[in-house]
Amino acid sequence: MPTTPATAANNSSNGTGEAILLELVDEDGRTIGTAEKLSAHQAPGQLHRAFSVFLFDEQGRLLLQQRALGKYHSPGVWSNTCCGHPYPGEAPFAAAARRTYEELGVSPSLLAEAGTVRYNHPDPDSGLVEQEFNHLFVGMVQSALRPDASEVGETVFVTAAELAERHARGPFSAWFMTVLDAARPAIRELTGPSAGW
Repeated sequence: MPTTPATAANNSSNGTGEAILLELVDEDGRTIGTAEKLSAHQAPGQLHRAFSVFLFDEQGRLLLQQRALGKYHSPGVWSNTCCGHPYPGEAPFAAAARRTYEELGVSPSLLAEAGTVRYNHPDPDSGLVEQEFNHLFVGMVQSALRPDASEVGETVFVTAAELAERHARGPFSAWFMTVLDAARPAIRELTGPSAGW
């Protein structure tokens, strides 16, 4: 992974043990400061920048990931391909590509911006709050996955119909339907009408 000033300053594996910082934003997505990651998610939550990635295979199936059981926030639930937070000063697009590679061991063969969505989703199990200004990305994956077991429990590609069945059974992340619905116009443009998204 290339090192940038943002990743070098915020890399938790750089031996410094420093806290991971997030960008705090206003309602229009303008940066107004930083906060430590866990404190930004403690109730009532601080509005911060995030991203969500939706990758599809050549058959128009969405790649889902089950969050690893060891994660402190929403462990063991299914969610979109990848989600996370840019480091302060890191472009959301760069962060989305970086985290997709870190979590799934694959770089998207195509990645495009798909708008933004703002939401406030409390997690009743952990008591943490997702108060986020989320940058959405859609794209394609054409390489074999090599998931990081500390981040990802399982992965699966699903059709729109299979997703509906899985979602009814749960559990899914609190933010999943919000980000999926916001990304649907770009997803339909990417996958075409026959995929059913």
